[in-house]
Amino acid sequence: MAQVAPSAGYTLSIRVNVRNTPGRLGALTTAIGRAGGDIGAVDLVEHRGDVVVRDVSVKCRDERHGQEIVEAVRAVEGVEVRGVTDRTFEMHRGGKIAVVPKFPVKTRDDLSMAYTPGVARVSSAIASDPSRVWDLTIKGNSVAVLTDGSAVLGLGNIGPEAAMPVMEGKAMLFKEFGGVDAYPICVRTGGGDWHERAERIVEVGRAIAPGFGGINLEDVAAPVCFEVEGRLAGELDIPVFHDDQHGTAIVVLAALMNACTVVGKPLGSMRAAVMGVGAAGVACIKLALQMGIGDVVAVDRRGILSSMRTAEGTNPWKRWVARHTNRDRVGGGIDEALKGADVFIGVSGPGLIRTDQLATMADDAIVFALSNPTPEIMPEEVPPNVRVVATGRSDYPNQINNVLAFPGVFRGLLDSRARGVTEEMKVGAAQAIAGVVAESELSEEYIVPSVFDRRVAPLVAAAVQSEAGQQTV
Repeated sequence: MAQVAPSAGYTLSIRVNVRNTPGRLGALTTAIGRAGGDIGAVDLVEHRGDVVVRDVSVKCRDERHGQEIVEAVRAVEGVEVRGVTDRTFEMHRGGKIAVVPKFPVKTRDDLSMAYTPGVARVSSAIASDPSRVWDLTIKGNSVAVLTDGSAVLGLGNIGPEAAMPVMEGKAMLFKEFGGVDAYPICVRTGGGDWHERAERIVEVGRAIAPGFGGINLEDVAAPVCFEVEGRLAGELDIPVFHDDQHGTAIVVLAALMNACTVVGKPLGSMRAAVMGVGAAGVACIKLALQMGIGDVVAVDRRGILSSMRTAEGTNPWKRWVARHTNRDRVGGGIDEALKGADVFIGVSGPGLIRTDQLATMADDAIVFALSNPTPEIMPEEVPPNVRVVATGRSDYPNQINNVLAFPGVFRGLLDSRARGVTEEMKVGAAQAIAGVVAESELSEEYIVPSVFDRRVAPLVAAAVQSEAGQQTV
C-alpha cells in the first residue's frame, strides 16, 4: 500500500534553539525533509546572543512519524529541541465552540427584557400558542447533534466523552456553512443488546426534541442507528437525519451522477459493487436504487449478499439489501463482485482492495474508496482501466465529504419547518451538489465541488425547501 502523505491533522510546532552559525538552519530543515516531514512556517521567536529561537511547523503522517521527525531534529548538531506542541490538540484546548449572546446586556432595561420580568410574557405567549416557540426561541435555528459514541470516525466504539471533539467539530461546520446553531448531545447507553441501546437513545431524543428544530444523529453504530432513526422519525414532529447514512449517500450520489457523465455511461446501465453494508453502505445502496442504477452487488465480511442469505442471521436492513440487489445472484466475495463492475463504492476499511482486483472491473471504471483517513486503496495504486477515483481525503481530487450535504440539508429543513426527511429531498440535495460543477468543467479530477464552495449550501437548502413544500405531512 502506498505511503500516506503528511497531513495538517498531524502538525507539530517544534521550538528549537539554533546556534547562530552559517548552515545550521539549513541542516535543521534538511533533517526534517529527509525524515519525510512537510515544513510549513519557520518563525523567528527571539535572538539570545549566539542562539536563535525558532518555531518550526511540520506536517507528519501520523503520531509515530512525528516522533521520528523530532528525533531527527534532536540529532542535528547545533540544534536543541526546547519543546514540541501538537497544533491539533492546541486547537481543541477548552473546546471549539461557545454560546455567544446575540446582543449585549449592559443596562437594567436590557436585563428586564432579556430575562425577568419581561421574559415571563414571552413564556406565557408560548404556553398559550406552542407554535410560537419557533419564532420566539432558538428552536427554529437549532439542531441537536446526538451520539452515543459507538461508531466514531474509524475509531469505533470509543464512548460519549471521546466523541465530544467530533461533535463539536460537526457543530462548527453547521454554523460555518449553514448558519445553523448545533449542540453536541453525547449520551451513555450502557450495556445490553442493540435493541436496549437503541431504546435509550430514542428516550433521549424524544425528551430533548421540544428544544430543537431537528436532530442530527451522528456516529451511532449499525444496526442501532437504523432503529433509532426510524423510531424518532415516526414519533417526533421535527426532522431526524442520520448523517453517516444519508449525508454520505447524498454526496456519493452527486459524485456518481457527474462521474457517469465523465465516463459516458448512463446510470441505468451500470452495476456497482458496494463493500461495507453498515449505515453508510445501506444508505448509498438505497439512494442509488432510488435513482435507477442498473444493479448493485453488496459485500460484507461474510461475502456477497443475495436472497439466498436472507435467513442467515443478518439484521433486517441487510435482509432488505439482499432482497433488492444482486439480480443475477452472484455468489462469492469481493473478487466476484468486482468482475465486470462499472463502479466500486468502498465504505469498509483501510487497504482492503488490491490493484489486481480493480483490474477486473469494466473499462472506464469508477472507484470511490471512502474509508477515512486511509482508503480501501490509494489513488496511486488503481489500474489503468479505472478512469475516475474519489476518496474522503482532502489531499486528493474528488473529496467526498458530508459537509457538502448536511449544512444545506438542515438549513432547508429548518427554513421550511419540515417535519421529516424524504427520499425526494435527498435526491434533490444530490442533484443540487452535482449541478454546482458545470458540465463544461467536469473532468476525471473534478466531479464534486470543493467543500469550501459557498454556492453549495444555499443550493442544497433551496432544493430541500422545494421538496418540503410538496410534503403532505
